[in-house]
Amino acid sequence: MGTKGLSIVGVDVKELLTLLNKALADEWLAYYQYWIGAKVVKGLEKDEAVKELTEHAMDELRHAGMLADRILQLGGTPVLDPAEWHTIKNCAYEAPTDFAVKKIVEQNIRGEQCAIDVYQKLTDLTRAKDDVTYRIVQEILADEVEHEDDLENLLEDLG
Repeated sequence: MGTKGLSIVGVDVKELLTLLNKALADEWLAYYQYWIGAKVVKGLEKDEAVKELTEHAMDELRHAGMLADRILQLGGTPVLDPAEWHTIKNCAYEAPTDFAVKKIVEQNIRGEQCAIDVYQKLTDLTRAKDDVTYRIVQEILADEVEHEDDLENLLEDLG
């Protein structure tokens, strides 16, 4: 993971690349958690849940692309082996064991809460130091906050 001599004042680029790769692993795992949840979910509110989970999965995939692009811009290499996702991730991947809408939604809320924490820390790290990465993580953070809100509203609708 070379950095091609890139320097960002006040930011250790090697550390930033490590953090961005960890976030990239999180995004791939979040994508799959949403995607598989949309496939297996069962219950009365299934249709609404499938719509929300599928939409969120696509957002997570877009986030993965944004992070991979930034890692490359910084002279790094995005994590290449999916087997590494579980060893470098920040957030837990919860394989669905109960396919009830409420359980699937609760799992994804926990994932979003972790992601919000990760992106808040990345925002703090890059603020006024690396404007490009800062804008990227701010955009992702806003999406993650919206996802949590969407899921909380869905959970509330379930009663």
